Amino acid sequence: MEDQTELLDVESAVRERYSAASAAREAALCCPIDYDPQYLEIIPQEVLDRDYGCGDPSRYVRHGETVLDLGSGGGKICFIASQIVGPEGRVIGVDMNDDMLELARSAAPQVAEAIGYANVEFRRGRIQDLSLSMDALDAELATHPVQSAADALALEDRIGRLRRELPLIESDSIDVIVSNCVLNLVKDEYKDQLISEMFRVLKRGGRIAVSDIVSDEVVPQELRNDPVLWSGCISGAFHEQELLQKLEDAGFYGITMDKYDDEPWQTVEGIEFRSATVVAWKGKDGPCFEANQAVMYKGPWRNVQDDDGHVLRRGQRVAVCAKTFDILTKGPYAADIIAIEPRVAVPVDERADFDCSRTAPRHPRESKGLEYDLTTAAGDCCGPEECC
Repeated sequence: MEDQTELLDVESAVRERYSAASAAREAALCCPIDYDPQYLEIIPQEVLDRDYGCGDPSRYVRHGETVLDLGSGGGKICFIASQIVGPEGRVIGVDMNDDMLELARSAAPQVAEAIGYANVEFRRGRIQDLSLSMDALDAELATHPVQSAADALALEDRIGRLRRELPLIESDSIDVIVSNCVLNLVKDEYKDQLISEMFRVLKRGGRIAVSDIVSDEVVPQELRNDPVLWSGCISGAFHEQELLQKLEDAGFYGITMDKYDDEPWQTVEGIEFRSATVVAWKGKDGPCFEANQAVMYKGPWRNVQDDDGHVLRRGQRVAVCAKTFDILTKGPYAADIIAIEPRVAVPVDERADFDCSRTAPRHPRESKGLEYDLTTAAGDCCGPEECC
């Protein structure tokens, strides 16, 4: 039977195994990955040797962005991202392992000198609790040590103040969250909180790109109680559908399994564990207003349904609110959607409420205007050797 001792042993096993792996490379903690070699040249060799991951989420990072790396370890993904975002961007790594943090922080000045700017910092905290800085908590305990029950109660109040006034990561502050084979190390009872915290710190329109190990079957409890398998990225793996569902439940949209390895990384008792990379966006919440806009789904499917329940039929103009129009014509949907703007834009302060619970066709006259009566000559749409 699972008990609190076993849960604590799991957490200790993760800490101890990764502390050892910061000093000597452990091949069992990573999958073979090809990174862009141009970004590896300036990263210290000891960081490259102590890197443990199952994908390359850094390829989803863009110039000028603020990047958060959850479970940043020795800092490899952070140092790659720092070169991609450039001096206008910013990279924050969060990890709880002191030995890994020491490795990353010692390498940061070398990387900054090599690229000519310093845009990376490493913070200590749990990735499922991005409001509490462990360094800030240590400073608080140094000045106000806990020596009695009254002190412990007072500490709870001070921790609340630290969360509010000195959060590890502020709300709505991050453009893109990356993570490389770390979410599976979080205990099951904290996974919903982990997803919720990721959503909290992202800006509206921000996104996540997480590479992790997923299972093709639900992992049985006896495997979840094995600290060695847990610290080896096996027992704590999300079921492949579970991860997508948890992201959807938290409010993410455009959730895509962008990479899914054909071959499993490891198989245990017939259950396959493989590397996958999932991307998802934040920003589908908010009021809906009428702007006479429409979208048309190109195909090839007959019908598709978005994360808000709108059913788009191939080749049909569908009425959408301004918010949905903005979502469906950008990001993961843009390549499959034709955007139809009104001939005369509706000013923002004149837009009426839109009932986004329905899906209805948009008559072309709603976009062109009821009085639209233009007649034109045939356009020059044929080539010199073709006929219409």
